[in-house]
Amino acid sequence: MNSAAPYTLLPNPRLCAALIATIWMLGACATPPPAPATAPSRVEIDGQVGFTITEDAEVDIEVNSDYEQAISDLEMGRLEQGIARLESVAAGTSGLSAPRIDLGIAYHRVGDLDAAEKNLLLALETNPEHPIAHNELGIIYRKTGRFAQARQSYEAALAIYPGFHFARRNLAVLCDIYLADLDCALANYQAYMKTVPDDDEATMWIADIENRLGR
Repeated sequence: MNSAAPYTLLPNPRLCAALIATIWMLGACATPPPAPATAPSRVEIDGQVGFTITEDAEVDIEVNSDYEQAISDLEMGRLEQGIARLESVAAGTSGLSAPRIDLGIAYHRVGDLDAAEKNLLLALETNPEHPIAHNELGIIYRKTGRFAQARQSYEAALAIYPGFHFARRNLAVLCDIYLADLDCALANYQAYMKTVPDDDEATMWIADIENRLGR
C-alpha cells in the first residue's frame, strides 16, 4: 500500500504532534504480511512550501483505526491515552517511522525527554532521511545540553530539505545563543527569512547580530 503525506511549512516554529507527524494510509488486510525492517520511503520536495514523505507498507485496518484515534487523543490533549495507543501501533509497525516520530513528539510534550529521544532514534533507524525526526531530535539534544549534536541534527534535516524553516530557525537560535557562532546564526536567520519574511522577532535578531559583528 502506497500513500503520501504532505508536510506544508507553517509560520510557527513549533507544531503539535498531529501536524508534524508523517501520516500514512494503512491497507486493510485479513492477515497482513509483517512490515519490512526498513519500509521503502521517499522525500519529495514541493518547491519552497513543503515536502511530502511517502512510506510503503501493508498494515491491518484495525491498526489504522488505532493510529487515527491516537492522533485524535493527542489533538484533544489526552496525551497519556494517545501515547498508550501509539506504543501499541508502533509495536505492530516496526517498518514505519511515523508512529515513532509521533511518540517522540508526544513524550516531549509530557516532559519525558529520554523516551522522546529513544523513539526519534528508532524512527531514524527506519527512515534515516526523515527531516522531521532530525529536527525534533535536535530540539531534544539542545534541551539536554548536547549542543554539537543538536547542530548536527538540524544540519541533517536541512541537508535533506534546505527550505525546512523550522530546522533553519532552530539552527540559527542554537548558533546565536548556545554556540556563540554569530556567522552561523546570521546566515541561518537570513536563510530563514527568505521563507518566513514576516517574522518580526527574527528581523530584530538579525539586526542585533549585525550590530555585534560590527556590520
